[in-house]
This record gives sequence, C-alpha cells and structure tokens, in this order.
Amino acid sequence: MTDEPAAGSDDRRETDVLVVGSGIAGLAAALGAAREGATVTVATKATRPADASSWWAQGGIAVSRDDPAQFKRDVLTASDDTADPDAVDVLVENADDAVEDVLLDTLGVEFDADGAGYDFGREAAHDEPRILHVDASTGKHVHVPFLDYLDARDDVTILEDTAALELVTHEGSVRGAMLERDGAVTPAVAGATILATGGIGDLYPRSTNPAGSTGDGVAMAALAGADVEDMEYVQFHPTVYAPPDGDGTGDGDGDAGATDGADPFLVSEAVRGEGAVLRNAAGERFMPDYHEDAELAPRDVVARAVRTEREATGEVVLDVSPVEFAEEFPDLAATCEDRGVEWASGIPVAPAEHFLCGGVAVDSVGRSSLDRLYAVGECARTGVHGANRLASTSLLEGLVWGLRAGGDAAGRSPEAVEVPELLDTDPELPDAFASEKFVRLRRAMGEYAGLRRRPSELERGRAALRRLKGEVDAYVRTRTTRSLYELRSATVTALLVMRAASENDRCVGTHSVVEESAEPRAE
Repeated sequence: MTDEPAAGSDDRRETDVLVVGSGIAGLAAALGAAREGATVTVATKATRPADASSWWAQGGIAVSRDDPAQFKRDVLTASDDTADPDAVDVLVENADDAVEDVLLDTLGVEFDADGAGYDFGREAAHDEPRILHVDASTGKHVHVPFLDYLDARDDVTILEDTAALELVTHEGSVRGAMLERDGAVTPAVAGATILATGGIGDLYPRSTNPAGSTGDGVAMAALAGADVEDMEYVQFHPTVYAPPDGDGTGDGDGDAGATDGADPFLVSEAVRGEGAVLRNAAGERFMPDYHEDAELAPRDVVARAVRTEREATGEVVLDVSPVEFAEEFPDLAATCEDRGVEWASGIPVAPAEHFLCGGVAVDSVGRSSLDRLYAVGECARTGVHGANRLASTSLLEGLVWGLRAGGDAAGRSPEAVEVPELLDTDPELPDAFASEKFVRLRRAMGEYAGLRRRPSELERGRAALRRLKGEVDAYVRTRTTRSLYELRSATVTALLVMRAASENDRCVGTHSVVEESAEPRAE
C-alpha cells in the first residue's frame, strides 16, 4: 500500500526490511522479504511510474531457455571474460524459474508471442534468440503491474517521492536510513536495509537513465564503509538518438549531439538484432570492419566504433530499412514520430552512458561487507557483468538477486538505535546551486571518464572532483536538502569511478585506456 512518511524529524518509522529504490530489483527484494513474513517499506525518489530506470527498459529480459551453458558462455564472452563464473551460474540457473514465478505466474505479464510460442528476440552478443519482450518497451509492462501487485499487499508500504539521504549505522551494522520528503527528514529504522537505487546517469552529459540517477546507493554505502568494486566499468549504449544539429565531433559520451531540450532516447538493441545496420555519413556500413559479429558485437565494441565513425565522418545513423520497423517496433516508431525523427531516412545515433557494471560489492544473496546491508540491481556489483554487460540481463539480474536478497534479509527486527542528526542551520542555498555544480561534475566525467580514457586526464579529473567534493562537503555539514545530498552522492560516486579507472591500466571491456599520444581528442 502507498503511504506517507511521518511528518516530522522527531518521528521515526520502523520496519523489518527497508528497500531503497523501486525498480525491478527493489520490487523483487520487497516481494522476497514479504513472502518470508517480513514487513517491508519501499522508499523511492520516483513518482510512479516513469521515474524508475526499469520502466525505461526496452529490449526485454533474457532467459536460459533449454541451454543455460550457452547463456553462461555468452555472458562471459560479452564481459571480456572478466565476469565471475560463480555469479553467472547463479544468474542462469535461476533465470527461468524467477521469470516464471514472478513475471508470468504472479504478475501475468503478456510477453510477445508468435504461432509457436514466445517470440524470443536476439540482441548483441547473444548466440541465439532468448529474450522475452513486449514490443520494445518491456520495462513498463513489467514495472507497472509489479508496483500494483505490491501496493495491494498489507505487508508492503511504498513511500513515493522519498529520498534516502544517509544510512543509519550502529556498531558496524546498518540499521536503516534517514528519509526525506517535502523537506521533512524522518529516520526509518530497519532490521535490514536493501539498496536498489539504480544507476549513475546524472553524472554524465548524455545518458539513457531517468533524472535522479545520482548514484545514491553506492555513495551511501561507501560513506558507511561498505566495499565497492569495478566502478571503472561504465557501459555506454551505442545507439542513442543524437540530434543532427550537434557538431558530430565530440566524445559521444560528452556533449556531442546533445542540445538543451533534445531529449535523447535509446534505440533498442533489438532493432539491430532484427537486421538494422549502422552507417556513417558517407553511407558506408562500417561495423564489419570492427568485429566479426558486426552490429551484434558486444556493446563496448559497437559504442567505440560509433564514436570513431562520428569523429571521422560527422554522423552515424541506424539504417532501419532492412526491418519492418513500424510493425516490429511500433512504440519506437511512435517515439520517433513524436520527436520529429524521420526514421525511414536513418536514425542519427551516438553513444550515451547507460549502465554501471560495478557498485556495492555483494555475494550471491546480495549481502554487502556491512552487516544488515544488502544491494541489488544496478547499484550492486554481483560479478555477473564484469567489464561489460550482456544485453537484456539487467532486469534479470535485478529480479534474481532481488528475490534472493529479500528472502535472506527477512527475519530481522528493527532495534532502538541512535540516529544521526542532519543539521539544517544555515541559510538556504540558491535554487541553482546544485545544478551549477552538476555542470562541473558532468563536464569532468564526460571529458575524462568516458568511452576513451588517458591516465593524465583521469588524474586531472580526480583533482577537479576532489575540489568539487570539498565544496559540497562544506555545505552538507550545516544544510539538509535533497538536491544537496544528491549532489554529494553524485560527487562521491564520480570520484569512485575516476579513482578506479585511474588505478586500472588494463584495457578491457568498457574501460578503454589509450596511450597519451594516441587518438588526439577532437575539439
């Protein structure tokens, strides 16, 4: 059921399990805990439904079908053989059961079918069609019924438009979080806390993530002392609409193709899976020159190729003429028409930040290095993705680990603990304070921690972010606002990405390190 948080800072909420975030991972965690008899509170910044990343997922959810061994090989290959084989086993061995249990039997999601059964799609780096989907907008067809189902349960309370600012800790364990809504800060004391806060899209100039993806879960966990891993592995999606009035020479991960109000949108990998091809400004299909799998190469390979061709020729378009685009992908076709994109002439695309493969380090049931703290979904580092994520495994990972974390977290009751005092004694900051700082942060991340990285630039980026963090910390000490704490989370998370990238000199997957003299940056 949906509820309001307590009104004042002197009140507190108690719950067996606190879930922070309402994407598929958070909702699966809530379901897993409730099934074990726990009372669950879900706190989410989202105002349903479209503010959660899962709602925006296009391609679908991969399943093992009858060949989990091949599914595992595909996950490992896409990761550049850096994924944890044991974690991948957990994913593929639980995939079909989790999808059948939750999405089919519990929620009744009607995935696309053909005359022979489900219409399994194929995406990049998959050896065979294995992706359940609903057109190219699977996320909302899963997310909305999931929210509605949990809303109807008496043992689950959903607090919308509610931000977690800081974790409550006691003697080395996590006992809940400080929640904010409409300026009021309320402690939520919990037997166990599960972070499911999604991605880091707000850290980059161009991203497929919804607004508010500021790395809150990673930052709160790291500030509390939890281990984080693989933060350098930030995946860029290669085919995100790029307005043709962009200069066409920038990073793709930076400002190229982005204009105020341009509203970039992701063009699902499933379109390439059905036969669409990438062409440069000269009309040449170029992906066969970069990888034997051409357009169906791993995402990191395609993203770098798209960037290179944009720099060399000025533009890359996705040619959808080999596909019955309007019939096969009516939602995408409608999006193009709404934005005035003439898709029949090719959709202009550029890479954009898409997914964090690292995060809070967790085990096979989502437990972090801190007692009573779990993490699931994009903010967690399960080991499944390694240096590069296989397409259509994000919803699956969130579902599998969410169920397992929720079930494991149940059984603990909230205990009386002292909660931190978040001061709000100084005058309010100007309305534009956080947004102006975000401009600096995104510029640093786009220039120094994007698709192509150099050691010297990473060091410059770290220095710029350290200065920014010092400024933000000075304000956080005496002011408590959501925008300020989001800025702190973004700055902490950005520093973690930049530091991990600067400490890893191995060019692998999404982490592309180039020599100082190689590939001069286009200005």
